[in-house]
Amino acid sequence: MKYEKIKSAILIFLVLFSIILTWNLWTYQPNFETMQNSKYVAEVSLSEQKELKKIVKPDRILFHVKGKHYGSENSSEMDRLLREMSRWEFTDVKNYTDKAGNIKGFTQRSGTMEIIFPGRVPIEIYRNILTFEQKRLPAFNFDRIIINMENPDKANGTVYFVSSETQQVYSSHVAPSYFNDLNRNFYKNALNYPSYFAYNVTEKRTIFLPEKETQMMAYKYLPVTLNSEKFKEALFSDPSIVRKNILNDGEEYTDGSSKMNIDYNNNMLLYVNPTEDNEYMGNSYELMKRSIDFVNEHGGWTDLYRYVSMDEMNQKVTFRLYSSEGYPVFNERGMSEITEVWGRNEINKYVRPNIALELPIVSETVMVTRASGHDVLSFLQKRKNFKPSLLGDMVLGYKMKRDEDESRLILLEPTWYYRYNKTWGEITMEDLGGLKRGLE
Repeated sequence: MKYEKIKSAILIFLVLFSIILTWNLWTYQPNFETMQNSKYVAEVSLSEQKELKKIVKPDRILFHVKGKHYGSENSSEMDRLLREMSRWEFTDVKNYTDKAGNIKGFTQRSGTMEIIFPGRVPIEIYRNILTFEQKRLPAFNFDRIIINMENPDKANGTVYFVSSETQQVYSSHVAPSYFNDLNRNFYKNALNYPSYFAYNVTEKRTIFLPEKETQMMAYKYLPVTLNSEKFKEALFSDPSIVRKNILNDGEEYTDGSSKMNIDYNNNMLLYVNPTEDNEYMGNSYELMKRSIDFVNEHGGWTDLYRYVSMDEMNQKVTFRLYSSEGYPVFNERGMSEITEVWGRNEINKYVRPNIALELPIVSETVMVTRASGHDVLSFLQKRKNFKPSLLGDMVLGYKMKRDEDESRLILLEPTWYYRYNKTWGEITMEDLGGLKRGLE
């Protein structure tokens, strides 16, 4: 009898234990740590991402005051101006072309500020910098912003967006009170900026050049070579299958279709994706946005690069290196440019330097003086077969080149440049007869 009770008790215990075990199996949830990212390869970043206003920005401001002209290329002034304008609210953007008349006269009227961009800018891109009340803006590009600083109340706070290429003008309005700060911080001080003179290239186009000689800094850098492996991780869809080959003068990476070449001699990177459709032609806004996003995704703004040109026909966008003061940098081998060519869905070609100018040699920085706009213009006009109509622009900038005594070092030498028949060329001090050759 006692044995039967013990057996029953054991049976009840086993049944209860079975029920508890089954319940635990049904309700159990493993406490695995949450995976941070399903992508095995971490996001690649060579440098910091940059805001749009640091990349798409004007490179000159001109003040037209009582028949005289003053201006600045200073980068800090451009940033200060954009900060000022970012507080405004733009309303009633519409086509004003038929009312504008002659564009050259319209943009250079006395009492105006002319804000000049190096290339055409889609208005939709500038929504991220300026505030527009309209949800849907007309589709247009501009390369100048014109602000009438005389009698802003009478002008109803009108701001004009102008395309010198298509000769189109779009008007917009802001509260006239905004112009008070603009007048106090900029236009009222116009006479403190360097003076410029107008050179009428054609009936429709004028170039403004500095009246006097300009002092600029000459720089010397020990460049930093960028990490090729990071570019491999950023550019190829599956970096794990990419093969690397060491060449006599560089490196080659390929996954069987796409290819990336590193040129040691010229410090250039070339990535080509030949499988991507290169017959596609997107609009200017889409082209510029994807170009900027692409470089931001891998932190490719390793120096002070700015947007300078766009070619919708060939789906090509170019960014140029600028000095800290705001002067463009040129190099005949492309070492101062980032160029992108796009297909329908992906990048088709990516060309850029694989170095960054991070280490200036302060002891080698010197001040030099460069010729006035009058002297440079006189030189061009005396050249055989010179046609003013083919002259697109003239600017002071920097020539990037290797140090003749120490090839590892990079020099930025102040130089005059001119765009003639859509191609940039330099005007050397020797061309100008040795004017102000010495370092000061």
